Amino acid sequence: MIASNDHVHGSADVAPTAEIAASARVWHYAQVREDATLGENVIVGRGAYIGPGVHVGDNCKIQNYALVYEPARLARGVFIGPAVVLTNDQFPRAVNPDGSVKSATDWQPVGVDIAEGASIGANSTCIAPLKIGRWALVGAGSVVVKDVPDFALVVGSPARRVGWVGKAGHPLVRESRELWVCPVTNAKYRQTDENALMEVEN
Repeated sequence: MIASNDHVHGSADVAPTAEIAASARVWHYAQVREDATLGENVIVGRGAYIGPGVHVGDNCKIQNYALVYEPARLARGVFIGPAVVLTNDQFPRAVNPDGSVKSATDWQPVGVDIAEGASIGANSTCIAPLKIGRWALVGAGSVVVKDVPDFALVVGSPARRVGWVGKAGHPLVRESRELWVCPVTNAKYRQTDENALMEVEN
């Protein structure tokens, strides 16, 4: 249920069965579908779409005109940039082979699973099914077609890893063969193989 209409703009279309935390904000012309859940401090921007049953964790930001199709799951602190699309149809068709219009029973939705702290840059498209790792960063305008490791910086179409980012979101600087450092926080990260990075505890 909606905790408080004070936090949902009057032009927004919110299903009665959506669960929206009292501290969340849903802005102009956004649509939040049935059984979607928005955690504490979530911001849903103008014209954004949140599909049925989609889970949005605490402290997420979904910017204007982003489309988050079911069954996407966003963990805590995820950033979705303007006009991002999280798809859900692996083999899209409007009609069946016999020409009949496809119904909900004619296809199986698949989702995009985004882990804690990850960011998806403006105008990017994530082609389900896939997983975006913790604190990863997808560069603006990218098309993501395969899983993204934790802390990876990926760009392009199709998106490829071009570096690593820390929790602050800035590209990491190589300090040695295995060690990387954040130029903002000085936090250190260790690369364990070609596609794996982990934070070093101080």
